[in-house]
Amino acid sequence: MRLSRNDFPAGFLFGAATSSYQIEGTRFGGTGTSHWDTFSATPGNVLNGENGATACDHFHRWEQDLDLIRDAGFDAYRFSTGWSRILPEGRGTPNAEGLDFYDRLVDGMLARGLKPFLTLYHWDLPSDLAMRGGWTNPDIAGWFTDYARAIMGRIGDRIATTATINEPWCVSWLSHFLGHHAPGLRDIRAAAHAMHHVLLAHGDTVAALRADGVKQLGLVTNFEYCGPMSDTPADHAAAAREDAIYNRWFVEGVSSGKYPDEALAGLQQWMPKGWEQEMGRVSTPIDWLGVNYYTRRLYADAPGALWPATTGGPGPLPKTSMDWEIYPEGLEFILTRLATKQAPGLPVYITENGMSWRDELLGNRVEDPVRIGFMERHLDVVKKRIAAGDDIRGFFYWSLLDNYEWAFGYDRRFGLIYVDMDTMERHPKASYHAIAAALTAA
Repeated sequence: MRLSRNDFPAGFLFGAATSSYQIEGTRFGGTGTSHWDTFSATPGNVLNGENGATACDHFHRWEQDLDLIRDAGFDAYRFSTGWSRILPEGRGTPNAEGLDFYDRLVDGMLARGLKPFLTLYHWDLPSDLAMRGGWTNPDIAGWFTDYARAIMGRIGDRIATTATINEPWCVSWLSHFLGHHAPGLRDIRAAAHAMHHVLLAHGDTVAALRADGVKQLGLVTNFEYCGPMSDTPADHAAAAREDAIYNRWFVEGVSSGKYPDEALAGLQQWMPKGWEQEMGRVSTPIDWLGVNYYTRRLYADAPGALWPATTGGPGPLPKTSMDWEIYPEGLEFILTRLATKQAPGLPVYITENGMSWRDELLGNRVEDPVRIGFMERHLDVVKKRIAAGDDIRGFFYWSLLDNYEWAFGYDRRFGLIYVDMDTMERHPKASYHAIAAALTAA
């Protein structure tokens, strides 16, 4: 890599990220079922009908995985705790095996000099709560707060930062309007309720944990550059509608206590009764913001279609194996707007950035120069925005391991480390060795 640790300020953190359902293996350790177990068991929802029952068997191989993070020279590890592993029924008595597992895991990070960056929710909603309406039920704010307190009461004294929820757009819009993720709904009312309740749960949990003395509480939001398909006013307006839903609703709800008018134009009639009086809870102050960024998407107006009346797709640039355009300029736009308009003064971590590629294991090596170039180009943007004065404090690559990629099963590989899904053997890719060299350079 062209860049090294020396190109960034002292104290800037480099890390790798994963999530519980994608790597641990839910059939181990007394874990209850989540709506991803039932969603993946339904024909047509997940490629090859695959699930996270075994995943990468991180539940048993966590020491080896932490060694790989340490040996690459990373400073921090972003991980998530599984709600279904801690509370198999979503509520009630915690699962002792689950608490013990995360206790060992956090101690293992600290023993290796890694800062634990915790995410409390990365999409594994317990099935019993899903049956009660999940994110469409306002009671989820209390359910989530109770879960957060259960796990933080065990490991919270050793955590560097805590994020409540990963990617609320995916939790609500992608899963309740587009139907691509669990619970697989395509219902605008369900989506509007989920979009509000996910932020209520976030805000109430921040307030509760802060009252318990927890420091460094944040939210991890995903962003995708939304551009017009053409230069017509109609296509610009279409892109603005999608931008309001994707890139503005969640961060502006939290930072300003207001949802964007362009999104409310289609969603207000479907919102929960009395939502306006709850925006103070949504906008509970946070200590930092996590930014997940991968790509851009171009949008065109769809006259006569139902709101948001858009069609979208990738542009002409080179793409990853997810068919996502490689567009680092979008990260620059997102970071600049956050620093100047949406959340000025709020510290930022790049909590996810990475790419899926058609990796091949040849012998014991995986050559992935495109991934190395992807990291370089996005780190160039981070370096540029830091020089411009942005308070960006760290960069986490997604992901440490090839893992369960949700609706794509095990077909898409984002990892720095190739995982043989038959043997569970780990093979560091060329990108792993490249970033290790960059982080350990004198």
